[in-house]
Amino acid sequence: MTIQNIDKHFLQDYNSISLEKFYHIEQIITGEDLTMIDIEEIESLCTSKTCLESSDIDKIKEVSKSMQMMADLSKANVFIDCMLSNEKHAIVVAEAAPTTARSIYQNKVVGTIAYATFEPAVIYCLQSGNAMTSNRAITQERKKVEQSVIPILNDGGIVIGALIMEKDISAQVEDREELEALSKTTESLSGLLLGQSDQQPLVPELMEEALFFVNLDGELLYSNPAAINLIHELFGINFEYGDNLVERLPILTDIVEQEEELLVTEIEAFDKTFKIKKIRLPLNEKYNGMFIIIRDLTDLREKEKELIIKSVAIKEIHHRVKNNLQTVASLLRLQMRRGVPEESKVYFLESLNRILSIASVYEVILSNSSIDEVDLFELTERIGDMLVYTGYSSKKITIDYSGDSLTIESGRAVSIALIINELIQNCVNHAFEGKSRGHIDVIFKQDSSSMDVVVRDNGVGFKRKNTSSLGLDIVKRMAQHDLSGEFQIEGLDNGTEAKLRFPKESRG
Repeated sequence: MTIQNIDKHFLQDYNSISLEKFYHIEQIITGEDLTMIDIEEIESLCTSKTCLESSDIDKIKEVSKSMQMMADLSKANVFIDCMLSNEKHAIVVAEAAPTTARSIYQNKVVGTIAYATFEPAVIYCLQSGNAMTSNRAITQERKKVEQSVIPILNDGGIVIGALIMEKDISAQVEDREELEALSKTTESLSGLLLGQSDQQPLVPELMEEALFFVNLDGELLYSNPAAINLIHELFGINFEYGDNLVERLPILTDIVEQEEELLVTEIEAFDKTFKIKKIRLPLNEKYNGMFIIIRDLTDLREKEKELIIKSVAIKEIHHRVKNNLQTVASLLRLQMRRGVPEESKVYFLESLNRILSIASVYEVILSNSSIDEVDLFELTERIGDMLVYTGYSSKKITIDYSGDSLTIESGRAVSIALIINELIQNCVNHAFEGKSRGHIDVIFKQDSSSMDVVVRDNGVGFKRKNTSSLGLDIVKRMAQHDLSGEFQIEGLDNGTEAKLRFPKESRG
């Protein structure tokens, strides 16, 4: 049938056409006919997006054959959702819109994701196998619906999907006579969260925390979807309006009885950790009651415990690495005391200083509260003072540190420690030949993207040699490969300046 024929038929039978038929004709004209269940599409979505086996998919297809009849009888939209492969969210694999009433949705929703944040009842049903009935929700098109969710089980009793029925209740919400029992609560929530409004507030419906509103005696006047899910998860039942929340949840007794208008506390119960907030409304003719907001912190606290355990373990590893490095350094010192050839002593000393420089990184880490960052200023002071004041040089050398205080992640700190060791040790060994004293400056600079470490001396100046230096080779290679930076060294009128530049952020 063409659109022109539909329009002609519509004009001829305008007086006799039913509202339902008009909606159905409208769907045909716009190409949005949601009454046809696409079995092949169910097969495709379940195969590509879920972990369901073929027998489970057949069960889903079997249930879908009755969806249209359910939708027509209940005058509600009916859906089937299945858990995605990541087991965090769900996907709509089938839908049926009623031909006996106007559909809630204007557009097709098969293939869209049902996120846990916006569809808590669906995800809860898929994960627990418990049904959720008469649950209020808000659609992606901002319509208020009454939602019921029941699990679809395979022959082995395992949840493979959720059958969802959604009925538009916007008109009921706007009708004050039908909402007389909840009018006071609606007014209170609107006044506190959204300002005065005749409509039910949207904020509580979207909150992840469980929100209860009770009167001064503890009787339940309102609970949002997250609160309904929490109670159902803890007790397997639904609280009715008028039930005494404090009697059902004795953990709230002390909190409700305290006179503070605002109270925040954390308690452990039911093998879980909860953060509970109480907001008591001022006593007057309009508002007499309090909000109880409960947030489940169990997963967060478990992760915090895991992080603490890992942090302790990493610090213990750092401590052992530092001790092992110091043991190696002690062995080198012992060998040097027992006697080594004079021409080999300088190599022993250079190796000893490199080991102690790496050990300094772990000393700085252990002295700080953070196991991920190292204070570059403090690290350089340790290395510089060790080389200048406790070294084997007979010259009187001094060293100063100035500039910005920089921090670096521990992963790059070892490379920087070795570079600084080589630069300062090079000054001590070669900068002051023929002099009895000398001075070294270490300067730190930074801009928005880079860090600079400058080592400057007032010695005899830099002399380029035909033969390569192991120390400078180490510096150049580490600057380029470990730090993704660059290194420069040049002679001055009075001394030498070496400059290391590297990015603030690690490049992998």
